[in-house]
Amino acid sequence: MTALRLPPGNLEALLAGQTVVTIPQTFMRLGQQFALCSSALNEATDKTQIKAWARCELCQAQSHTNDPEELSKIIFWPVAEIEEFLKSRPSFFFAYLRVYWLPQPVECLLKFNGQFASLPEPLSVSESFPVLGKKAFEQRKTLQPSTEPELEELQSQLSFFATHNPIAQQLHREIEVFLGNSQNVSTYVNHIQKSDLGWIKTIVLLGHRSTEPDEGKNNYQAGTDFENIVRKSLEFLGFKIDAEHKGGAGGLDLFCSEPYPLLGECKAGKKIPSTTTEQLIKLGGMHLDPDRVAVSAKLIIGPGNPTQDVLSASAKWRVSIISPMSLQKLVELQAKYPGSVNLIELKKYLEPGQIDDRISEYVEGVLQKIKLRFHIIQVVKNYLKQTNAVDINVDTLFGVYYGSNPSKSLGKEEFHEILIELSSPLTGYLGRIKGNGSQGDRFYFLRDMPEIDESQS
Repeated sequence: MTALRLPPGNLEALLAGQTVVTIPQTFMRLGQQFALCSSALNEATDKTQIKAWARCELCQAQSHTNDPEELSKIIFWPVAEIEEFLKSRPSFFFAYLRVYWLPQPVECLLKFNGQFASLPEPLSVSESFPVLGKKAFEQRKTLQPSTEPELEELQSQLSFFATHNPIAQQLHREIEVFLGNSQNVSTYVNHIQKSDLGWIKTIVLLGHRSTEPDEGKNNYQAGTDFENIVRKSLEFLGFKIDAEHKGGAGGLDLFCSEPYPLLGECKAGKKIPSTTTEQLIKLGGMHLDPDRVAVSAKLIIGPGNPTQDVLSASAKWRVSIISPMSLQKLVELQAKYPGSVNLIELKKYLEPGQIDDRISEYVEGVLQKIKLRFHIIQVVKNYLKQTNAVDINVDTLFGVYYGSNPSKSLGKEEFHEILIELSSPLTGYLGRIKGNGSQGDRFYFLRDMPEIDESQS
């Protein structure tokens, strides 16, 4: 494979999926593959970072009939550079590139001869992470402007993170589905859940693990493994973990700084020791400002029934206690319905003492909200299918909803608010045609929400 050096604006647009076109110095063969590099670096002193590779899908000759301003919109070069470029060329080529992310960026020193350079060693590539789906790529080849530029800009911001972050991965694909670029979101989400999110099922196992059945691992290692997966779980839920606190002897197991301060103590094994609460408060005071400890939420994650000493101290210091299963429930909910766990709402449930019942109550409440929205989506879908209509107004839909044996009675205003939520760009289950007033809005079906897993409720 050869490295291809591109102007920064053109490269960024290719990586963002804003264009599929570049202008090569020479004709490119169909199927030719390239590692993509920026021309902004000084090749004599700087290593080139390669984030993506591309395959040539088409190469066509062009002429001076191209308007510089229009050409700028296609290849994302400054107009002045295009005008200078056209002065020296009677004709040029458009190369249409299908771009894919590498699983991990690669850095290497390259010596370019014009626009191209040989790679010092073979590059391992995969088609697992295309910047654009096949349908979106074909649309881009028409060189027509985007109809959803803001949404595609958000997608471009997510595209690189999607190579290694499952939440970004899923949101990126959800947006792709909304834009009409993919129809396989359910299959994709299931694949992510079965592969990248397989660690979720080990939260309970690691929390209950002790030295006896642990294949030679000592108690310290069992505790460290549990601390690691608790930190990973809290990050997955949306907490920001302070990197300075990583447990170990005399260390605070974890401290979350956002969206609110939270102290955490992890206890793997058969039970929570009687001194755990005092240990959490003591370590918090040693490593954090006392005022910060006072206002922080405090959480112990451990198995078994806490002793009376633990419960009494938890009431005194306002410490919440949950089992590994409760943590796993929250993470499973977030995995299937990204963004469904609202950490600010969850904070209201972090009461002193053992709160597994309260966590179950919170999870059930979220699932009920999801079920309601699932039902509304099905009402829209079925009505349009039965009537062969394209869309439906709010008043008619409100009446159809009440005739559908709903799980909850809603006022028309709240019903309309949920419809708007379901038709937002980041949700994309319904489409919305804005009316002159709020009740003049019309809605139509776009795609299904993942089905409710009754075993989770």
